[in-house]
Amino acid sequence: MRSLLKFFILTYLVSWTVWITTTYVGGGPAAPQSGAAVINALGFLLGTVAPSLVALALTAQAEGRAGVLRLLRQIVPSPTVGLGWYVFAVGYFAAIKLGVALVHRIATGAWPTFGQTPWFLMAVATIISTPVQAGEEIGWRGYALPLLAGETGLAGASIVLGMIWACWHLPFFLIPGSDNYGQSFPVYLLAVTAISVAMAWLYWRSNGSLLLTMLMHAAINNTAGIVVVPPSPGASPFTNNPPLLAWFTAALLWICALFFLVQMRGVTLQQARQPNSLQH
Repeated sequence: MRSLLKFFILTYLVSWTVWITTTYVGGGPAAPQSGAAVINALGFLLGTVAPSLVALALTAQAEGRAGVLRLLRQIVPSPTVGLGWYVFAVGYFAAIKLGVALVHRIATGAWPTFGQTPWFLMAVATIISTPVQAGEEIGWRGYALPLLAGETGLAGASIVLGMIWACWHLPFFLIPGSDNYGQSFPVYLLAVTAISVAMAWLYWRSNGSLLLTMLMHAAINNTAGIVVVPPSPGASPFTNNPPLLAWFTAALLWICALFFLVQMRGVTLQQARQPNSLQH
């Protein structure tokens, strides 16, 4: 628990300090494209990869080179993980988004606005951005999730980590030009916590594969625009009125999360790292 607290405090401290400083110096994502754009890009990237940098530093301090290599080996593809888990990682959120569109059609009689990005571009963007997700996943799923699972079990750990992970993104709701600016934070908190449950379930079923959680993370980022959820610019992220699509997305994610939680009930830290019959 002491290591976990140190990890969460340092991660928040580093990320938020870098993001706030970058916004102050470079003007943030909404700044005109100029020399400040480089400062913004580098600053926000550094803050984003802070979870893994902190995790690797703490692991090196506690376990040395062997511990660092143990973390990094989880990024390497495992021959024991079947193709179906890669399909799940890539297609989970896309299926959620299409399900949300169908629910919206049934509930309102009209289809929502669909994004214009071609599927093949989403696929290419997912592949290209997957390695970048190591900057988060080594920290959240590789370091924090197993330690939390040792304290609360995997099901409880997935929920606690999801809430902490969501709150870590809070500055993006307050910085003009950020992807989350103008969105409802409470709904985001619900959705990301449910996503954390799904990713913990995938981590367990793939015997601790960070590559698959990285792939799923990248796929979620790049398929979120399949159905467009309009923001409310200028509104407080805590009091604005989110559209029905945002509520439908959170609800459908939680229906799936409840299924995963039931399966993870009673799973311990040791079981979360052991092979199981559903890998192939």
